[in-house]
Amino acid sequence: MAGGLVDKTFTVIKLLSEAPDGMTLAEVAELSEMPKSAAHRLLGELIRLQLVRQAGAGGSYFLSMGLLSIAFQHLARIGVVDASMPILEKLAKSTGELVRLGIVDSDRQVWVAKAQGAKSGLIYDPQMGDVAHLSCMASGHAWLAYIDQNAAMKLVGAQGLYLPGKFGPNAPRTYQQLLDRLEKVRLLGYAIVIDSSAPGMSAIAAPVFHPINRSVVGTVSVGGPTSRLDEGKLHKIAPDVIAASAGLSDFCAASPYLMSANPHLPG
Repeated sequence: MAGGLVDKTFTVIKLLSEAPDGMTLAEVAELSEMPKSAAHRLLGELIRLQLVRQAGAGGSYFLSMGLLSIAFQHLARIGVVDASMPILEKLAKSTGELVRLGIVDSDRQVWVAKAQGAKSGLIYDPQMGDVAHLSCMASGHAWLAYIDQNAAMKLVGAQGLYLPGKFGPNAPRTYQQLLDRLEKVRLLGYAIVIDSSAPGMSAIAAPVFHPINRSVVGTVSVGGPTSRLDEGKLHKIAPDVIAASAGLSDFCAASPYLMSANPHLPG
C-alpha cells in the first residue's frame, strides 16, 4: 500500500512538472489512473507540504517552487555545481559552445550544470534537469561505453532505441549500430555524434571517472550546431574536453556524494 502511494505521489509530481499551464483535478485523476476522490486527497497533501499549489478554489493545480528549492539546496550542499563551474566555463570559453555536466543517477544521466560559450548566431541551450537519451547523444555514449554491455543495452531498451521523427537522421537504429559506436568511444576515449540527437546538431562528450574505482560518475559534453561543430572541429577540441573530464574527476574526491556513488561498474 505504501509503495503504491509513493508511486502515485511521484506520478502526480511528474505529471504536473510537464504541465506549465496547470492541470485540473479530472486530468490528474485520469492520467494518474486514480479515482477523483483519491487524487483530490493526494493533491491536498502535496499542497499541505507546499509542493503543489492550486489556482483558487476549484482551479488548476501547479507544481510549486518547493520542490525546486529542495533540489537546489541538495545541489548546493553536495558541492557538484559550484566546484565544476570553473572547469565548465573554461571549456565553454575555449570552444565557444554550450558545455554541460551530466551526473549518473542510477539508471539515467541528468544534466546539472552548464556554461554557455556561444555569444551570437544559433545558440543551443536546453533545460537543466533534462535526462539524456542514451542511444543518440554523445553524453549517453560516453557513459554506455564503459559499463557492462548487457547493462548498457538494458538501459537503452528502457528508454527506447530509435523513435522515428524524434531524433536526427544519424541516430543508431539497431543495437549493433550502437554497439559499434560504443567500441569507437573506447578506442578514442570520447564520443562524438553528428545529426544524431537532432537534425543539424553535433556534440562531443567524455566520461568523468570515479577517482578510485574508475566507474563513470558523469560526463562533460560540448554541443552546438553542426555548421560550427563538424567532425573535424569535434576531434580538434577533443583534447580540451578530455582535460576537462580529468579535472572533473579530480574534484570528485572533494564531493562525498560522488565518492559514495555506486553506478554500474565498467565491464
